[in-house]
Amino acid sequence: MSVMLLANAGGLNPGVNPAGIVETVWDMVVKGGWMMIPLGVCSLVALAIIVERMILTSRERVAPRGFLSAMQGMRRSPRQALAAARGERSAAGAVLAAVIAARGEERVQREKRAQDAGERQVIRLRERMRLLSSLPQVATMLGLLGTVFGMIRTFTVVAASGESLGKTEKLAQGIYEAWTATAAGLAVAIPTLVMYHVIMARIDAAARVLDETAQAWIETPEGVVAGEGAEGIGAGAAAQGLAGVES
Repeated sequence: MSVMLLANAGGLNPGVNPAGIVETVWDMVVKGGWMMIPLGVCSLVALAIIVERMILTSRERVAPRGFLSAMQGMRRSPRQALAAARGERSAAGAVLAAVIAARGEERVQREKRAQDAGERQVIRLRERMRLLSSLPQVATMLGLLGTVFGMIRTFTVVAASGESLGKTEKLAQGIYEAWTATAAGLAVAIPTLVMYHVIMARIDAAARVLDETAQAWIETPEGVVAGEGAEGIGAGAAAQGLAGVES
């Protein structure tokens, strides 16, 4: 990268426009210096985490509507419901399996088991979110560091070259090239920060759905089928909560 920058400064690289204007993404990568490499790594890591978390927090991965509807019809068959919940790979399946398995225990114990199971699922949904939350700051700092290095290099070249004395266009060109690293860092940081808060909102919505789904089974007496008593209310609450988790 440094070799390419020296070639550009000497007018030896025909791949970059002679005016030195940043017109394409490749121009930005070249003029941003070697700091663009860790910024590129940050952007790839952020993209991978965002895609993965968006999939895992989708409605069908948290509490599939088909599964919840099928479970409502198994209220009179606890063993069948337990087998179905254990065979379901969604977060709601794990929570309902814990609730149904504790059906012979007191209400306090059932609520405790549901809470523990729900917390485990929320922790699983929040995996790598701490790393994602740190990437905006890291990208911004890397961009600023690249700019500082670029400014140092620019003033060093200007000070060492007698031909550059009194020519402000030479200094201006070096300065805007140095600030390219900061622009790239912000370009990575801003979308990553936005997506972090979007995913955290989806996780909060998923937690509400899991809690409402578990409470519907805990509060409904055994033997009540779908649409009767508290189960119908719980299903409606879960459906409203699912609206916050987009597929």
